[in-house]
Amino acid sequence: MIESKRVLAVIMGGGRGTRLYPLTKERCKPAVPLAGKYRLVDIPISNCINSGYNRIFLLTQFLTASLHRHIQKSFQFDPFGAGFVDILSAEQTDKSNAWYEGTADAVRRNLVHFESHPHELILILSGDQLYRMDFRKIIGQHLATNADVTIAATPVPVSKIEGLGLMRVEDDLSITEFVEKPKDPAVINTLAMSPALEQKLETPSVEKRCLASMGIYVFSGDVLRRSLENSMKDFGKEVIPGLLGHARLFSHIFEGYWEDIGTVRAFFDANLALAQPLPPFNFFDRGSPIYTHARYLPASKINRCDIDHVVIGDGCIVTDSSLRRCIIGIRSILGENTHMADVVMMGADFYQTEKEIQADRAKGVPPIGIGRNCNIRHAIIDKSARIGDGVKLSPEGKPDGNYDHDVIIRDGILCVCKGATIPSGYVL
Repeated sequence: MIESKRVLAVIMGGGRGTRLYPLTKERCKPAVPLAGKYRLVDIPISNCINSGYNRIFLLTQFLTASLHRHIQKSFQFDPFGAGFVDILSAEQTDKSNAWYEGTADAVRRNLVHFESHPHELILILSGDQLYRMDFRKIIGQHLATNADVTIAATPVPVSKIEGLGLMRVEDDLSITEFVEKPKDPAVINTLAMSPALEQKLETPSVEKRCLASMGIYVFSGDVLRRSLENSMKDFGKEVIPGLLGHARLFSHIFEGYWEDIGTVRAFFDANLALAQPLPPFNFFDRGSPIYTHARYLPASKINRCDIDHVVIGDGCIVTDSSLRRCIIGIRSILGENTHMADVVMMGADFYQTEKEIQADRAKGVPPIGIGRNCNIRHAIIDKSARIGDGVKLSPEGKPDGNYDHDVIIRDGILCVCKGATIPSGYVL
């Protein structure tokens, strides 16, 4: 309890989420559904709670309505633990009336709110990553090394470091260089891990590796405030490099599964990986559960189906269908003789009454869900979409772009937008 009261957790909600569009068309990144029943924001919040840190701020600014609803329904703490999850959206003040201009700018503009809660350390996290971490380990190392800043890092083969911030780490884990998204092979080679560091890792590699920043930072409170007494906007590009030589920077090496879900392709692949017999991320770990909204939905009904490697959320009705490598979200309804392969279906926000369904059909509008005799492949179907009978959807052989009926192909993945209506017989 003493240690937990020394720590505030701050989750970065990100910007407009343009790389995740159209999944962020009507919601911010942390609110994007995940794994059939969760939201992306549930991952960092659950990691905090499981680590004993329950004073959490979430910084965001775009399309926050669904995120507010989710947080209010999911994370309510008893009054004796003094825990909270507070959403801090960009707001006009006497110093600024603009949007957050970067991660560092967002934290700087909310220091006044953090100071209302006694703390010594601030744990800064990303809101769009899939991983499980016990933050007590990085906090413990931070205190043991008397660090000013500790950066969580994961070993990445040189062939896969594109778009990541890399650091040169000495054998005592101190950081002597930090380069944001380097492209020069000569620079990358100088940042490779030393043989002594490689030997400390549990997972050997035949390929040379670098330590990549996970966007997870522990700051001593006074160091954070001093490091933000300027106009720097981003931690990775400006603040961290600017602290080199002026503060004690250390790396905390993390070897578990970690996936940055920043693009439609990454989101799609990370979800489908959960349908594997032994998925890289385990939602079944009883010692570190992932918390979310308790919806009190009925068990799903699966009638006469052919199913292989499929995750099915609560409250679904699937009839006479064939499913291969799919994630089926809460309240999903699939009609007879529908075939889906490599599909992430996010489900629905509510059930329709029979009267509402009949009224929709009288207007020629299909009900929420997927109709009969459909064939859908390599797709993401966002929440509460309506897909009529006999619809065929696949991105194969088609370029990225916008298509009829709110269908968008992005990163080679066909996306049916939230609330879209696709009439019966439509083929793409």
